[in-house]
Amino acid sequence: MSRTPTPAPAPSPDGLEAMLARALGKEAAGPATGAPAAEPEQQRCGYVAIVGKPNVGKSTLLNALVGQKVSITSRKAQTTRHRITGIRTVGAAQFIFVDTPGFQTRHGNALNRSLNKTVLGAVTDVDLILFVVEAGRFSLPDAKVLSLLPPNVPVVLLANKLDQVHRRGELAPWLRSMQERHPFAEYVPMSAKAAKDIERLFGICEKYLPQQPWIHDAEELTDRSERFMAAEMVREKLFRLTGDELPYTSTVVIDRFEEEGQLRRIAATIVVERDGHKGMVIGDKGEKLKRIGTEARTELERLWGGKVFLELWVKVRSGWADDDARVRSFGYE
Repeated sequence: MSRTPTPAPAPSPDGLEAMLARALGKEAAGPATGAPAAEPEQQRCGYVAIVGKPNVGKSTLLNALVGQKVSITSRKAQTTRHRITGIRTVGAAQFIFVDTPGFQTRHGNALNRSLNKTVLGAVTDVDLILFVVEAGRFSLPDAKVLSLLPPNVPVVLLANKLDQVHRRGELAPWLRSMQERHPFAEYVPMSAKAAKDIERLFGICEKYLPQQPWIHDAEELTDRSERFMAAEMVREKLFRLTGDELPYTSTVVIDRFEEEGQLRRIAATIVVERDGHKGMVIGDKGEKLKRIGTEARTELERLWGGKVFLELWVKVRSGWADDDARVRSFGYE
């Protein structure tokens, strides 16, 4: 695929006012999601990176854009650790969204170096970047991510969590201040949980996609394997059910993945760094581990439409997150 994106010019002050009016008001809806397949010469297809600091809603946004869960979510920072690709074909356009880990500026261990490398690799080879921040806010971690974006790729400022802004009138001055930080191609205040905002975002992004045939079938939603999705789902339930007690460096490794018709048999190991963490995961009489397994199995069955038999184990690997070789052995780039 060709990679020669042309950055859009920064809007003039008058153009910015019009853009703000559209963003905060009644912008036209995106392309119809039920449109018939376009002829190859009419098709658009391109890569759109979703970037931002941890916990700004990138994975929630990706899942909403794809229309199905392909990236796990939790309140714990750095839940996303891999380059997750979500695919959505809308009318004549095929969007290949790339969710990235939140860029980590506070800790420099081997795991975080790997995650940051994933972010940098993703943003240099796309047609458009969605830079996600919380509407009305801009912090030093946001500024760090913004400074890493390549100058030759158009960037859309996506001000997420608009539903949490109580005084919308204060948003226009904030958006004008953001114009001074970067020549954004578009300004899109929205909520990733609002269906009308998601539909509008497709229309905004479509014009940045190159005119070329689709890469994937129209029905495809992700290029990640079921084995990968199984590990991610277990990790999501691990983080959600252990809360802030368990360090984010815990991970999940798939030991066995077998398919027997509609049945999938999976054995997975939850890796933690200390014996005390192992106790947190297992819980009293094994109840916490059992619940993690039950919730992960239930969601995988719903995702795949078949039965899942899931076995979970917990092992201690002290210092794995600061060991480059072990980080790679656990599947991180």
